[in-house]
Parts: sequence; structure tokens; C-alpha cells
Amino acid sequence: RSQYEVRNIVMTCNKYKVPIVPYGGATSIEGHTLAPHGGVCIDMSSMKKIKSLHVEDMDVVVEPGVGWIELNEYLKPHGLFFPLDPGPGATIGGMCATRCSGSLAVRYGTMRDNVINLQAVLPDGDVVKTGSRARKSAAGYDLTRLIIGSEGTLGVITEVTLRLQKLPSHSVVAMCNFQTVKDAADVAIATMHSGIQVSRVELLDEVQIRAINMANGKSLPEVPTLMFEFIGTEAYALEQTLLVQKIAAEHHGSDFVFVEEPNAKEELWKIRKEALWAGFAMKPDHEAMITDVCVPLSRLAECISVSKQLLDASPLTCLVIAHAGDGNFHTIILFDPTQEEERREAERLNHFMVHTALSMEGTCTGEHGVGTGKMKYLEKELGMESLRTMKRIKAALDPNNIMNPGKLIPPHVCI
Repeated sequence: RSQYEVRNIVMTCNKYKVPIVPYGGATSIEGHTLAPHGGVCIDMSSMKKIKSLHVEDMDVVVEPGVGWIELNEYLKPHGLFFPLDPGPGATIGGMCATRCSGSLAVRYGTMRDNVINLQAVLPDGDVVKTGSRARKSAAGYDLTRLIIGSEGTLGVITEVTLRLQKLPSHSVVAMCNFQTVKDAADVAIATMHSGIQVSRVELLDEVQIRAINMANGKSLPEVPTLMFEFIGTEAYALEQTLLVQKIAAEHHGSDFVFVEEPNAKEELWKIRKEALWAGFAMKPDHEAMITDVCVPLSRLAECISVSKQLLDASPLTCLVIAHAGDGNFHTIILFDPTQEEERREAERLNHFMVHTALSMEGTCTGEHGVGTGKMKYLEKELGMESLRTMKRIKAALDPNNIMNPGKLIPPHVCI
């Protein structure tokens, strides 16, 4: 319930060398809250105070158990919002720990771009505050960004100061169909190259659209689809929409529609919001392996196209959802957990996509984090010297290895 309690727990665990697993909203899909070595789980859900709001400075100080949805409900009367939108239920502490993002990252950046400072309890019980409330600082090492993305391996986050944004005065939501995922991805790339300030560019493949039709009784054309959101003044948002409509037409786009009325926007955007659960509903008795590769924007169309060839040839049901404006895409690979050959096939597909992304100077994880599932790819992505440097930092701050052991840093890395 407080930083004081967290500090006492951490100091006691460090004294007796008992592992600690910080626990937020339990929305992670990479095994961040597993306890392979046993230990103590610190549930941060009761630390959910919004400690101070500075409207003039457009920042807010919160405890780690605050959910991003609840935070935005609090901020709305003040004309402000926090511009990251991962899965419902995600908390600010967990979002920091995994360095997450969401569909708005194409305009506002990821968690590392939206945290001004934070406080964390280190393994020895010291409480570190990583910076001031100034919007920029050149003072010392950037400890804020060291802890963001550390997945609970360096300390327990107990307070976060967040950068806020002004609620847009107007928005337009648009949707367009394509015959191929390459055409759709090419439009996303061309839109970003044009300098148009979109706030969202989301791609759903034909299998994902089929899932939405099945789950919600819709009759959408089952073809690759792009969804956009434009914000600003009414005139500006409409101008940007029409420019993208022209770009889409040049790349074989069809059925371009856009809406401005609030209920219509909500109904259209619900297609994207419900995509993940619609995918799960296609095969309710199956499990899902979800990929998270991200590549340089110029390689997105190629990466998705190459991956789709393999996915379409697989006996498994595979759905693609992409944050197409920043090169990040997810594949939901559905498999029967009772069939070992299906699990192996899912692993094969995942392995192929990760190595394809890495060959294009991309990453195995754009926003979900490493956890336990992606450690095996880090040496190829980062190199052994980078991993040894990470291990040295971990050993310096956590010599007893009590903080979320078995995550992030591969066990074979030695210093």
C-alpha cells in the first residue's frame, strides 16, 4: 500500500535472498510475473493514488497501480489525457516495466518518451528518484530510461511522473480496403513519408476481418484493411483525411470511408478494439502464441508479405494486426495445446518471423517486452557484449539476484 511497505519487504527479501516478483495488472503475455524460483510476489494494485496533477505543466504524479484507463477518466475533465493505450487492465507500473506502447505510439511515442521521472526501491532498500519534473535535463546518467523496460529486474517502481497531452478538439476515423497486405502496408509507409500527422495507423489482415465478422455478426469485406485516426482542428483533420484518401487510391485502395460523429467513430473504431478477442473466439479451445516483431518502416511491407506467405501455407489459423505507422506487427497464432505438433508449428512460425525481422535490422519485441519467451533471441539481436553489459548492471544493483530472476537476461550470459 505504500513505498514504506515495499521498502521493508525488499530489504527483508534481500537479507534472506528471497526472490521478488513485482505484480501489476497481470496483462503481460511474456511471462513477466512467473516465479520460476519461487519467492515473494509484491502486488502493487493497492498503490493506486493519483498524487498530484499539474495542469499548467501538463504532467501528473501517480502510484504504479493506477490503470491508464482510470487515469484518463480522471484527466478528461481537465482537458488532458495520457497517450498510451495498451491492453485494458494495464497499470502504469507495469507499462513502465515493459516499456510498452500501443496504437497511439506513431504520434506520441512509447513509454520511454512519456515518463518524466520515477521512483523505485532498489534491491538493497535504497529509494532512488531518477530526475526532476523538468521536461528536459542533461544532468547525469538517464536512470529513468534504465529502469523503464527493466521488467522488474532492477527494482520495484513506486511512483511515476507522466507527460500529458491536450485532448484533441476534433478527430476523424477512417477505414480503407486493399487486395493485398503489401498494398495496405505501402499506404501506411507512404502516409508517414508524406508528413501527415496521423495519430493511429492500424492494419488488419483478411483473417482478422473474418474473425471480427464471425464474432460480431458484421459483414465487412474480408480483405486487408487499414484504419486511421486524424486529430486536430476540424479543418485540419479533414484535410489530412482527404490527403490519405488520395494516397490510398494510388495504391489500389477501395471503399475509403471516414466518420466524424462521435457514436459513428466509436462504432468504427470498435472493429480494431475488439480484434484480439475476436481472434481468440475463432477457436475457443485453442491457445494463442502472439508475435511482436518490429522493423524499420521501409521494411514493413516486405516483412509482412514474407510472413503472410508462410502463415497462409500453415495448417494453423493465423491473424495479423499491425501498428503499421511504426513498423510493429503482431500475429495471433492459434494452436491446440493438446497437440504437440501444433505447438511445434506455432513455434516454427514465430521463430521464422523473429529471424526475418532481425535480418531486416528489426527487433523480436516492439512493445511486449522480453520476459521469458524472447530471451533466446537477444544474443542475435543485441550481441553478447551488450548482454554482458546488461548483466554487469544487474549484478551491480542486485548482487543477490532477487529481483524477478530468470527474466530478460539469458541465463547463459556470464561476466
